[in-house]
Amino acid sequence: MAVEEKRAWSMLVVAIGSYAIYLWFVLERPAGVALAHAPYAGALLAAVGLSIVVSIAAHTGIAAFSPKEANVRDQRDREIHRFGEYVGQSFVVIGAVSGLLLAMAEARPFWIANAIYLAFVLSAVLSSVVKVISYRFGFHPW
Repeated sequence: MAVEEKRAWSMLVVAIGSYAIYLWFVLERPAGVALAHAPYAGALLAAVGLSIVVSIAAHTGIAAFSPKEANVRDQRDREIHRFGEYVGQSFVVIGAVSGLLLAMAEARPFWIANAIYLAFVLSAVLSSVVKVISYRFGFHPW
């Protein structure tokens, strides 16, 4: 398995795991508190911060425990990475637009923050899935 594919797998696991933990903390709100009034900011910041730290640690560990020659990226690796990032960025745009629309509709900050965070998670997941599929089943640039 290529180092870049391992990194894509690690990003996929980190993105899904951190979002699942975030949802668990937010949905475990105090009894009688509406979801939109649930305390979410601390859990959101912790989830994002922890996912960044775990992702960096995973990428460093993958690079450290791989043979030196495996850490060299070739043209195919660069194209797969670029293609995955382009596809994943679509959800960043969707998240920005949804956050903007929610703000214009004067939605509660809870919904705006969660829509944007979900878009970032979906972007990372989609980008990683596209990279893994490209490594597994071949990549044919258009």
